[in-house]
Amino acid sequence: MDTDHHRVKSNREYAKQPNLGFFPVSFISMSIRAIMPLTAALALAAITSHAEEPAAKIAAVPPLPGTPLPAATPEAIRAAITRGVDFLTTSQNPNGSWGGPTLTKGLNIYAPLPGAHHAFRAGSTGLALSGLIDARDPRPEAQAAIGKAAGWIAAELPKLRRADTTTTYNVWGHAYGLRALVRLHARETDPVKKAEWKRLAAEQIALANRYHELDGGWGYLDLFDGLATQKPSGMPTSFTTATLLLAMASARDAMGLELDEKIVRASLDSIRRQRTPDFAYTYSHAHRFVPRSPINRPAGSLARSQVCNAALRVFGDETVTDEVIDTWARRFLDREGWLSIGRKRPVPHETHFQISGYFYYYGIYYFTEAVSLLPREKQAPYARRLAAILLERQEKDGSWWDYPLYSYHQPYGTGYALMALAWCRDVLAEP
Repeated sequence: MDTDHHRVKSNREYAKQPNLGFFPVSFISMSIRAIMPLTAALALAAITSHAEEPAAKIAAVPPLPGTPLPAATPEAIRAAITRGVDFLTTSQNPNGSWGGPTLTKGLNIYAPLPGAHHAFRAGSTGLALSGLIDARDPRPEAQAAIGKAAGWIAAELPKLRRADTTTTYNVWGHAYGLRALVRLHARETDPVKKAEWKRLAAEQIALANRYHELDGGWGYLDLFDGLATQKPSGMPTSFTTATLLLAMASARDAMGLELDEKIVRASLDSIRRQRTPDFAYTYSHAHRFVPRSPINRPAGSLARSQVCNAALRVFGDETVTDEVIDTWARRFLDREGWLSIGRKRPVPHETHFQISGYFYYYGIYYFTEAVSLLPREKQAPYARRLAAILLERQEKDGSWWDYPLYSYHQPYGTGYALMALAWCRDVLAEP
């Protein structure tokens, strides 16, 4: 059986079911509307061959007029970080986690109970804890919050599994749990506890590997092919795959953990199949058949290109040159407004280029991951501009958020923003 043909046919039949309506999915998700173009996949399949060998040179990006932003002085950055830390320390749950299944609305993200919320909470807590650690706030309340969160991570991450066969939201918890574990390991001085953080990180990698997709990489949904399989056979996405790979690479480099080379190779190949010659990346593996649909164009790929370029570069892809990273970094800042238009809108993919609100701070954080791969002397201009954007976007309560996701959005958004702003602080502090 031709696997892609089968999946396109399954998507088409699923879309014809009565009363389906508009069906939003995960907090890094796509709606059925975003998948509809797949019905033309077979007719456009021949286009995919050009993505196998990306062009070495990409088109120049003309700058757009900038919006006046606050000055990113060291004092302003420090004050914003403190306000973000204050938000997290005062909004932390009594058990040490952040977020929960509250603040529901008329249009809620698909979340099978209770496992989806275990995943959302694990991902949000991993991000919030990582942001707190990167902030390097010495105040007792900040250190106490880190300690409480570390206890929750140690107790709850090993329990994380997929909710059911329709979702693998848990992969976000594994990825951002790993990010937190790397930081906890780095700050630990007790050799016994340090070894325990390393053991927990190895366990998270093994759990993530369990949900590696048949087509290579990772996704978060398994709804559209009509199959329920132990090994997910649904919809691997370029950015979810890159998110997991970067988290695993950080654990490998910091703790000396070994990665499964077969899984890494299949995942990298999956990302490359989703890459177009201009280093945009299609939303999902199936979307490679429609590379010029709005979400797959460069404007729709602003956030995805940061994480995918970074992941491929970290794992040795020589086609992701400094020129590629620099071009996409400039494109990201010049066209940050495309992402910002989607911020705080409750309907996924309703704005230009099918952008969703939850692309925003995800893209901000992975912008720093990509730019950090450039020579250090090239990073400061990007850090200065990004810091100014983050200062402008901070909410009155000290948080940052981009999409109303139950009550997880402020912790995860603040975690992303604090990590990004801490990177700006450190880059700009260098002579």
